[in-house]
Amino acid sequence: MNKTIRRASVFCLLMVLALLVRATWVQGYQAKALADDEHNRRNTIAQYAHPLGDIIVAGSPVTGSKGTSGGDLRYKRTYTQGELYAAVTGYSSQAYGATQLEGIYSDVLDGTDDRLKNPADLLTGKQATPGNVLTTIDPGVQKAAYEALGDDKGAAVAIDPKTGRILGMVSTPSYDPSTISGTNDGDAWKKLLDDKEKPLVNRALRQPLAPGSTFKLVVAAAALENGLYGSVDEATDSPDPYTLPGTRTVLRNENASAPCENATLRTALRYSCNNVFAKVAADLGQDKVKKMADAFGFDTKKLDVPVRAAESVYPTGMDKAQTALTGIGQFEVTATPLQMAMVTAALANGGELAAPHMVSSVTDGDGSTLEETEDGENKRVVEEKTAEQLRSAMVTVVEEGTGTNAKIAGAEVGGKTGTAQNGVDNSNTPYAWFTSYAKDDSSGKEVAVAVIVEDSGSARSEVSGNGLAAPIAQKMMKAALER
Repeated sequence: MNKTIRRASVFCLLMVLALLVRATWVQGYQAKALADDEHNRRNTIAQYAHPLGDIIVAGSPVTGSKGTSGGDLRYKRTYTQGELYAAVTGYSSQAYGATQLEGIYSDVLDGTDDRLKNPADLLTGKQATPGNVLTTIDPGVQKAAYEALGDDKGAAVAIDPKTGRILGMVSTPSYDPSTISGTNDGDAWKKLLDDKEKPLVNRALRQPLAPGSTFKLVVAAAALENGLYGSVDEATDSPDPYTLPGTRTVLRNENASAPCENATLRTALRYSCNNVFAKVAADLGQDKVKKMADAFGFDTKKLDVPVRAAESVYPTGMDKAQTALTGIGQFEVTATPLQMAMVTAALANGGELAAPHMVSSVTDGDGSTLEETEDGENKRVVEEKTAEQLRSAMVTVVEEGTGTNAKIAGAEVGGKTGTAQNGVDNSNTPYAWFTSYAKDDSSGKEVAVAVIVEDSGSARSEVSGNGLAAPIAQKMMKAALER
């Protein structure tokens, strides 16, 4: 064999060896990564080769699947009352992926989760029968929230205080996930993305905003827990009007005739006295207020229900004037409706916060449980005496104060209104908040609710927590007590 042929042979042999090494590497080490790659068309084909499992509300599916005509994706996702449940389900799209429960449990819903497979399926790679996701949502509460919000831009959350079960979660304006579930829905997708009202944003979980005076419940809890005042009926040291510390800025009350000077915490909650809670926050200092806020769930970076909620924030590094402003839920304090519902739920539950969740269990295709969420995983937030006193003051707010639109005949209802500034120098329409709880002693049922109305189209002078948000909360609470 001459030298040239020998060199060519060696070169070819090395090329073959390189190919074998590469093939071995791909099959042995990169197979899973390539199989899971979002650009792998085979995954999408397999996912939609058969009907998907369902998301269940009160025993009935709110999702479905239907056959497609043409193409290599045989089925696509459908939704029952899609706009009503979009904030719960999210969407599953052949073109745009999946979000919320559809995304978190996609492996269960499309049958690729290994827990769904028997040993033979694991060896052969056979697709298993899809499983289902059972939610804690109550259809009556969900419908009441959605219909009450109507054309308003806003959100609402209802929680069972004892168990932490999320009974209702609505974000408006909503959208129908069915309109973007296929491969030819580009126009519908672009319309949703271009909509300035951002219907794809789940405002209940993912849009923290200034909580306004609803945050006064957290400040009142801090005052009692730290011994600044002994009870909600003890007079405070609160000049009216109140000048922010170190400034010439005078903080006034919405109702100039309200008896806010040196008012008790009960009276201050009833009339929503800014001077009292700004002074309380300044007297306590930011560290003590933050500790209380964090106990309720603020500044939690990973709050999963199981969809991850945006972080609600109590700021740090403030001067005394800024700390005073946080006492009325302004400056840089932000909260989601979920967070404010958690505050009220903890107070309603004797000072213990049950971990909020909206999935009760995940099952296989035969109904056997794969995973289950335990109810009532509680942590102590405030002492029972503190919670009892604040509930009593919240009842005063509803019976005699700024939250009268939340009354329910035959039930104990307590609440707190809020009107939060929006924009530079409050140049935009304020946000209307209401957070509350309701108990029916005869049935033992109870619920905690938070509602925000970002924009109802009302004139600025007509925006108030009692006028806009409290009626929505009242309808949700009534539906929860009747369930």
